[in-house]
Amino acid sequence: MKHTALELLDEMLARFQTADVGVLEIEVGDTRIRLERAGVSARIVQTLPGAPAEPAPAQLPAQSPPPAPASSAQRVISPIVGTFYAAASPDAPPFVKIGQRVKKGDTLCIVEAMKTMNEIECEYDGVVMNILSQNGDLVEFGQPLFEIGVE
Repeated sequence: MKHTALELLDEMLARFQTADVGVLEIEVGDTRIRLERAGVSARIVQTLPGAPAEPAPAQLPAQSPPPAPASSAQRVISPIVGTFYAAASPDAPPFVKIGQRVKKGDTLCIVEAMKTMNEIECEYDGVVMNILSQNGDLVEFGQPLFEIGVE
């Protein structure tokens, strides 16, 4: 049975998501596809014949699930897949810092998806106990972003 390139890519992505591997790289002709589980990124690289291959990373960090929240902490999770931003702009201070008091409705961060900036608001009154993502990280739907110590 012959697959189209899109069907093959969909099948590869589905298998990669359930596989216990950190990197998958496939090269067909002048196109190389590399999937990396660390940071959950995927990219398609067009190489030129005779061009040196891109060096592989020396070692990828092991991906482990985030630690369980403290007993009095509630997690704020990402409602979408996108890029995490801790501040409104590169020059602006972060929306929140660890130890800061927050109220329900306060903006905690921005998750950019498809060029749309989505403000993620706090769901609880409390104190920021932990920030689980760094500026520029790719975050997934349902991924914990913050731990808020509920009062």
